[in-house]
Amino acid sequence: MTTSNIAKAALQIRNAYESGTPCEPVRDLLSDKCLESAYAVQKINTEHWQAQGRRIVGVKAGLTSKSVQTQLGVEQPDFGVLYADMFVSEGVKIPLDAIMQPKVEAEVALVLKNDINMSNPTVVDIINATDYALAAIEIVGSRIENWNINIVDTISDNASSGLFVLGSKPTKLTDVDLKLCGMVMERRGEQISTGAGQACLGNPLNAAVWLAKTFVDNGTPLKAGDILLTGALGPMVQVASGDNIEARISGLGSVSVSFAGEK
Repeated sequence: MTTSNIAKAALQIRNAYESGTPCEPVRDLLSDKCLESAYAVQKINTEHWQAQGRRIVGVKAGLTSKSVQTQLGVEQPDFGVLYADMFVSEGVKIPLDAIMQPKVEAEVALVLKNDINMSNPTVVDIINATDYALAAIEIVGSRIENWNINIVDTISDNASSGLFVLGSKPTKLTDVDLKLCGMVMERRGEQISTGAGQACLGNPLNAAVWLAKTFVDNGTPLKAGDILLTGALGPMVQVASGDNIEARISGLGSVSVSFAGEK
């Protein structure tokens, strides 16, 4: 894979992000299934956006569902970074076109109180480093036209990240069983997605372990204050103008988001 093609793929995604017009898949520019090239694309754009003043506040795990991994032909999650301007407070209506091709999914967010910089971190290390957990809704989006993606496309596109909303009930891990916590997501009171912590790599803590190890191996350990979105607890759902979405996660309370018309 040439450096030129990696740069072209990064620019293609960046142009789509900045113009609001989806682009063709980038996998044709990169080696099919070459995760290294995809992360190189993601890194180029991460460095670009940091230079533009965007501040990284955490990381997200994607592809934490075994069924989605099978669909895309992979055996592990992927990751992206969270920027401060991706955070949306509850009660703020999001213009539908603020995110390209938006969909929502309910997740468990962890907020760290300590750095995680040891090699091969364990679940115990994650528990000891976590300050609290929150219910979260991630609004995922794709810069790739019609969500026509494979693993290379989504990694290149910062793991199809968009925006995220956090709940307001910080909960200590001693007060919740993340493996068994049930999730119900509703649209205007109608149930649209259900799941449980077990759907996220068997336990959201497992996703956090994977993230922590991956970032240690990459030489950029997770730090105190980082937000970790650990992955979907149930199927993601497409949204439309006027939708009001609420997710309830047992032990973590609720979190909601609303969508206005186009901005």
